[in-house]
Amino acid sequence: MEIARFRLVDYKFTRASFDFVSLNKEGAWNINIEPSGIYDEAHHTYKLTFDFDAKIGEQTSLSVKCVANYEFERSLENNEIPEYFYANSIAIVFPYIRAFISTITLQANMPALVMPTYNLSSLKEKLRDNTRTI
Repeated sequence: MEIARFRLVDYKFTRASFDFVSLNKEGAWNINIEPSGIYDEAHHTYKLTFDFDAKIGEQTSLSVKCVANYEFERSLENNEIPEYFYANSIAIVFPYIRAFISTITLQANMPALVMPTYNLSSLKEKLRDNTRTI
């Protein structure tokens, strides 16, 4: 089988909400990441939706949705999308999400919230399961 090459075409943030009061609370962060995707076989494009929520206690302090568009070099059947794409597509867009979170908190005149780096490879199965084909 040929290697399926892909590239990030663009990304945009479609939702961001912050509760700046609860961001200053002490405590452990509970992070929830929900990736999903839509693969368009006819145009060999993939739309990744990345929902990121962080809570301290019961209240959501931070919520961001990012939509990233990828393009494959050639058309593939859904089952031909390589396994590495699911992990890599998330890993490619996550630094933009981290930077966005840091920038928006800094612009709110509070210390920049710098999210740690995460090993997101465990999300590839979730993304693959939450992918539909059109």
